[in-house]
Amino acid sequence: MNNRRSLMLAAILFVGAIAAGYWGLVISRQQPIAEVPVTQVVEQGVATVEDQTRHPVVVLVRDVPPHVALTADDVTLEKLRTAPAGSLTAIDQAVGRTPWRALTAGTWVSEQSFEVGGPLSRMIRPDERALAVAIDEVSGAGGQLTPGDYVDILLFLRQDAANPQQSAQVVLPAVRVLSVGEELGLTSDGQLARQPLNAEEALKQAQSRAAARTAVLAVPEPLLNQLMLATQAGTLRLAVRSAQEQRLSKYWAGEKEAPTNLENAKRSLYQFNQLAMASPPKVPVASTASGITRERGIEIIRGNQAAQQPAQ
Repeated sequence: MNNRRSLMLAAILFVGAIAAGYWGLVISRQQPIAEVPVTQVVEQGVATVEDQTRHPVVVLVRDVPPHVALTADDVTLEKLRTAPAGSLTAIDQAVGRTPWRALTAGTWVSEQSFEVGGPLSRMIRPDERALAVAIDEVSGAGGQLTPGDYVDILLFLRQDAANPQQSAQVVLPAVRVLSVGEELGLTSDGQLARQPLNAEEALKQAQSRAAARTAVLAVPEPLLNQLMLATQAGTLRLAVRSAQEQRLSKYWAGEKEAPTNLENAKRSLYQFNQLAMASPPKVPVASTASGITRERGIEIIRGNQAAQQPAQ
């Protein structure tokens, strides 16, 4: 009797298991499981990792005129692989602040965006002045002069009535080149004085550098007047110094050597009449046998021949 009941119970359970399995199969067919492509999972993982390595940077979304406070609509937050030095990292750091110069769309915003002064004024130290000099392909180191180079300024003086002997000398050594034509160098803190151009404009600027007619130099303020006199006295040329001279930035700004270099430059500038603003040398007076004095004539030298021209 017990065996018969056990067989009947087993048969019922077996039929129930078959029914449950069939019912589960029907449900699984009605609600298919969505398959996620493996490539999509990988891409999402890579994007997450890259997002964690990028840095937020505040960037302008449109041109901003000077002296107008920034609004939230002017800026956006972008994530860059490398954040520019000094760039702002939150929109609230820029909103409400007023730039002193025009800023173009796509420019990343930094503290320098709100500093007073143009590019040149941010490229020189407080004891320097930016002075432009005329150059050509010869005087400008064969058209290869580049902002950031250090140059010696050479002066050539022709022989004339005020300068009895033609001569040449180094007027100022180790002077930093700030710009050549329209191409600017770096500011005093190592940042670009002007935001990077697009590739086409940068190429045009590099091509026009060789044809530049002006170069702006960082001149120590005590020597500014002397250099101005030199530009009017004779012909100037720029001699580029080696990049291996690592301490040229301290030539005029160093605490130990700068005072000595400054005094040496002052003394060397005054050895010519034009730079010293002195009167021409007096013509020597000779005495005749009768005791009457007369002025000596002017000696004129042509090649290996010399002749005396009577004084007027």
